[in-house]
Amino acid sequence: MPGERSPMEATTENATRRPRNKFIQKLGEPRVLGWIAVAFVLIMWEAIVAIAHLNPIYLPRPTQILIALVSMFRTGGLLNDLLATLGRIFGGFAISLAIGSLLGIWMATSDRVQAIADNFIAALYPLPKITLIPLLIIWLGTGGPFMLAISALGALFPIVINTVLGIRQCDPGLILAARDLGATNRQIIRMVLLPSAIPSIFAGVRLGIGVSIILVVAAEMVVGKVGLGARLYLAGQILETEQVFAVLIVLAILGVVVTKAQDWVDVRLNQWRLS
Repeated sequence: MPGERSPMEATTENATRRPRNKFIQKLGEPRVLGWIAVAFVLIMWEAIVAIAHLNPIYLPRPTQILIALVSMFRTGGLLNDLLATLGRIFGGFAISLAIGSLLGIWMATSDRVQAIADNFIAALYPLPKITLIPLLIIWLGTGGPFMLAISALGALFPIVINTVLGIRQCDPGLILAARDLGATNRQIIRMVLLPSAIPSIFAGVRLGIGVSIILVVAAEMVVGKVGLGARLYLAGQILETEQVFAVLIVLAILGVVVTKAQDWVDVRLNQWRLS
């Protein structure tokens, strides 16, 4: 009859709608929306700067920043600066992770150690760690030990505090059950306390590594000759705004990579904890 569609036409129309619906659903996913928002901001940034004819010294276009970034990686030694900064960040962070975890476990399982260390942590934790840079320079100089120390100090306290909280929040029933089964103190720590404290410890790791990045870059801006902080400070001194933004982009990408890596490790640790 006139106006009615044949089964073949209806099937064809449904087949064309499905890809469109899938595409629209894909665009609505949170991850995709996040990258769309980033792209929109960059496009608007490029357009506004070009239309307003802003001086690049104040605000360069994203394309100019990208050109500067590629040039700095190819001929400007930015890769060496990045590797130097990463070595300082993760070297100090590894030290604080080892010391902070052991100290947190010791404090959480010993009231005497808790009483001794509690006052020191209460006094030193609120202290802005960047204010320790002059003192550390006097003690350690401006070389590698200083950079490792400032990075370790940034991550130490969040790891210690969150380790103590995580272990103290462990279900006492699990500890009693382990003791009834004949478990030693070491076995209880390894098989009961640590798995239950993993989420809290990892929260401290997240906070600690962020503080380490901030302190290392700040220290490099003050005394560093090599590193992202030193490169950032030098570019600002000679009014190379494109290079300033390029270094900031590298730091932003570093933050994204570290966050995604932490998410991946968090999933694996939770699987281990539940197993």
